[in-house]
Amino acid sequence: MKKNELSHVREDGTINMVDIGTKKITTRRAVALGSIKMAKTTIHLLRENALKKGDAIQTAKIAGIMAAKKTSEIIPLCHPILLSKIDVEMTVLDECVNIKSTVVCDGKTGVEMEALTACSIAALTIYDMCKAVDKNMVIGDIKLVHKSGGKSGDFDLE
Repeated sequence: MKKNELSHVREDGTINMVDIGTKKITTRRAVALGSIKMAKTTIHLLRENALKKGDAIQTAKIAGIMAAKKTSEIIPLCHPILLSKIDVEMTVLDECVNIKSTVVCDGKTGVEMEALTACSIAALTIYDMCKAVDKNMVIGDIKLVHKSGGKSGDFDLE
């Protein structure tokens, strides 16, 4: 495969699940970031754990972890991966919640999609739990900032 070719697309244009059978098992790690902006009053409710639905931060962390484990079930061409670590961190600031997800495995394919999925679903969970009090929240800035392991080597955006 040439460097600029998409590995999931055959020459005839049909999709293809990449064959990872000959790849070496290495420790793979990916880190994704995201955020959800909201009103200061909503931030206050989060900090005080005063939302009617309960603790949004802890619920979002659990949702992010669950989502990482289910990535291959919702992204069609992702391989099922035995994950060894999933961490979802939340930082509540004055007008947003920053989300950082870290996913690790020893395997034949990377965990970038799992980290991005964890971050996305954590943000969506916060949105769901806060939407009754804030209709103007904005989810954004979801991006991969680190990956390591495998033939393509390490990648750092930060």
